[in-house]
Amino acid sequence: MNLRQKILLMFSLTVILAVGAVAWTVSVRVRSLFESLDRDRTAALVNQFVHEYLRRGDEVAHRVDRMARDERVVRMAYDLAHGGDPATYLTEAGTLAQEYELDYLELVQPDGGIVSSAQWPAHFGYKEPAIANVGLPTFLKEEILGQDRSETGLFVAQAIPGTESALDIVAGERLDSAFLANLSAPAGSTLYLYRNSSSPFDASSLIDAAGAVSDDVRYKDVIDQARSSGMQMSARTTAGDSESLNLTAIPLKSASGSVIAVLLVANSRRELVEAQQHIRRIAYGVAGVGILFAIIVSLWIAARVSRPVEQLAQATRNVARGDWEVRVPVTSRDEVGLLAEAFNRMTVELVSQRARLVQSERVAAWRELARRLAHELKNPLFPLQLTVENMIRAKKLSPEMFEEVFAEGVTALTDEIANLKAIIGRFSDFSKMPKPQMNQIDLRDVLVRVIRLYGPGLEQREDPITLVSKLPANPLLVSVDSELMHRAFSNLVLNAMDAMPDGGTLTITAVRKGGNVRTTIADTGHGMTTEECERLFTPYYTTKQEGTGLGLAIVQSVIADHHGAIVVDSTPGSGTAFVIDLPAIGAENGVRG
Repeated sequence: MNLRQKILLMFSLTVILAVGAVAWTVSVRVRSLFESLDRDRTAALVNQFVHEYLRRGDEVAHRVDRMARDERVVRMAYDLAHGGDPATYLTEAGTLAQEYELDYLELVQPDGGIVSSAQWPAHFGYKEPAIANVGLPTFLKEEILGQDRSETGLFVAQAIPGTESALDIVAGERLDSAFLANLSAPAGSTLYLYRNSSSPFDASSLIDAAGAVSDDVRYKDVIDQARSSGMQMSARTTAGDSESLNLTAIPLKSASGSVIAVLLVANSRRELVEAQQHIRRIAYGVAGVGILFAIIVSLWIAARVSRPVEQLAQATRNVARGDWEVRVPVTSRDEVGLLAEAFNRMTVELVSQRARLVQSERVAAWRELARRLAHELKNPLFPLQLTVENMIRAKKLSPEMFEEVFAEGVTALTDEIANLKAIIGRFSDFSKMPKPQMNQIDLRDVLVRVIRLYGPGLEQREDPITLVSKLPANPLLVSVDSELMHRAFSNLVLNAMDAMPDGGTLTITAVRKGGNVRTTIADTGHGMTTEECERLFTPYYTTKQEGTGLGLAIVQSVIADHHGAIVVDSTPGSGTAFVIDLPAIGAENGVRG
């Protein structure tokens, strides 16, 4: 991922996270606001219900009070107190209920026996427990209307005034759809009433201001929870987001404390869902615009920042490849522009320093070559000088001695001249290393040639050297000059032999490692120090008393010409290992010992 893509990703993520955080915060705040609004609407509806309940209760109490002072009722109470027959008043409750506009009316004797019932005439003679509430405020009561019918109403119980009265009045009104219709529910809120105190949930007992409710399955659980616990319960329906409701179930209790009805407030979540969807759409729109803005800004920043940085990076890669003349255009005076100027100055200084370094290396190389050549030529020149001086002295002394010295001198001169030629030849070979002639070969063949060449001689030494070879079973294909590689491996084997004058073990291994063929030539000789290892491949450097110091330099040159690498691993007293890696051809194969 380049800098331009990173900038675009950073801006896009920033916009998305910022918009997401704002949308989430607003959504949470809106949800909290709607929940607070739901609570307020629920409380307002409950307050309306309580207010209407008290108002209707006062009206019922007022009507009952007027009825208790009605001359007919007073005369009826007096008659019953003095032994009158209750059966004569069986239909009086119906007449009085119609006259005083009461839904429920029962005339009850002090012992609870019903004298007359407007809502259930056949209930004559049954006991009415509600007379225990005589003198109490309005109360709720479930009124039995038959074997399978019951209704919930608000009731008032009052005794007929007078010391000789033997009659009480229990009267009330229904809690029904008409009662709920008098309540003003705000938009999105609905008030329901469940009128059944029996244990099983009865769907027909749930009503609203319009009558019976058909879709009542959603409310069953919260109503049952309120009936069983006797406490206010809350729940939420899950029938689709836009149609979901917040439900609050409030139990309504009788004077004895038992739950005989449940007031249910249902607040629609449609407005909340629509508000959240609206917020979400706005968030998506803002995010889209923000991402578009981020793309534009990132392109602008790319033109101002990333493109010069990319140019600078490319220029750095060019310098690493050896293009010292590369320059970066300076298009601004900010930090990026200053960086480009510094890079250009650096390349100019590098070119200058490189030229000076090359010149210094050339001078040092020529000095070292001259020193080495002088050292190598000095050794044979000294015997040449002595031989010539001896011949001159012999000629002055006597002809016989000259002849004898001349013959010996000619032999010595010939030998030393041959030595000079050999020295000059070695330097000439190093100065004109041949270019490799690449061919695809099996590297094992080169190693086998080296092993066959030096193996017998190792065993015949006064202090024999054990040769151990570990070559793979399948070919190690490489593209090399077989003769040059043979010379390089031979040189390393000779060095290993020289490092073990007292005998030891010479190990030659070859394996496929990754994309290379790795050859290791290791000895158990005296080893070398870290400083010696660092200078080992320097031309004319040698750790032996005899030698030009060109052998390992030639080996390194051969390996480099084959695009390989050579390293040395040595510890004083523990031997030395030369590791050569050459580019491999083909797949990895098995191993043979």
